[in-house]
Amino acid sequence: MTPAVASGWRCAWYFARTGGVPRRSFRVALVVGTVLCLINQGDALFSGAPISWPKLALTYVVPYLVSTYGAVTARLAMVEGAQSR
Repeated sequence: MTPAVASGWRCAWYFARTGGVPRRSFRVALVVGTVLCLINQGDALFSGAPISWPKLALTYVVPYLVSTYGAVTARLAMVEGAQSR
């Protein structure tokens, strides 16, 4: 891994943990995950059928990761834009 790539990963990891990103991503995951859970497993929830716990977990984890990725990508683009001026 080149120093620039290592630095980019370090910067991305920093952005993923700061600036309100985890809190916003959690809120997005809570709303989107709940809607997806009702769509995908609503019949199981309301009829008493067995729930797929791995699918339920992924229903919340995936929106969290996507939201975090979007926020980190935007912040990295802002940094790159500021450095190129």
